Amino acid sequence: MIAALLSAPLLVYLLAPIIGLLVRTTPEVWRAYVCCVDALNALRISFISATIALGLTLVIGTPVAYWLSHHEFRGKGLVDSAIDLPLVLPPTAAGLALLLLLGQQGLGSRLEPYNLRIALTPLAVVLAQVFVASPFYVKQARAGFEAVPRELLLASATLGAGRARTFFHITVPLASHALLAGAVMSWARALGEFGATLMFAGAFPGRTETMPIAIYTHSTTNLPASIALATTLVVVSFAVLLIARGLVERRVRPVVAG
Repeated sequence: MIAALLSAPLLVYLLAPIIGLLVRTTPEVWRAYVCCVDALNALRISFISATIALGLTLVIGTPVAYWLSHHEFRGKGLVDSAIDLPLVLPPTAAGLALLLLLGQQGLGSRLEPYNLRIALTPLAVVLAQVFVASPFYVKQARAGFEAVPRELLLASATLGAGRARTFFHITVPLASHALLAGAVMSWARALGEFGATLMFAGAFPGRTETMPIAIYTHSTTNLPASIALATTLVVVSFAVLLIARGLVERRVRPVVAG
């Protein structure tokens, strides 16, 4: 009882702003602003870019997670810290770093002769999202791979299965709930990314203006539209958290023999 009372201030502080946001969003306001062309464009860009970013994260993040979970090597702590860096790095600093690396002052200048550009394009939106969201997947995937019993992997190798077959038929199915939870969390983080995207991709309506950026730009010119967009993002994020939590709890639930 005492612990619950001591927890109340933080819970109230976390929930009160969200509740206030939801209360101020009536169905009429939501239909008027979230269904308009600009808002729909921002929603479309956010969902498409976050999904592409998730696909890239799965491709490049899964080998890293497997490597860290199954191998010991010198400098492993440094690699682990590098993967965690985007979690503590201010998003605006991350966006500036990406801009300096891939913009016109960096590698982007070498692409100009080929009429190619990365910064301030939809591609920059995806790359910024991958940078900030991939650690969420890698950490969860690594935990899932580490939870797979080594005895099963050794048994698979003893029976003649190669590494690839063991990975896809043993490791991935047993770690699937952790992989799904990490993917969901990564997608949600990409969907809500703001600072790095704004610095690296800009805020061009219909091209690089994602939903979080639209919330920011509308907050000074059209507050009801900003509230409606923010409410939509809150509802989607909460649903994603529930899905991820369900996947994690299902993974750790003990199996009782019948």
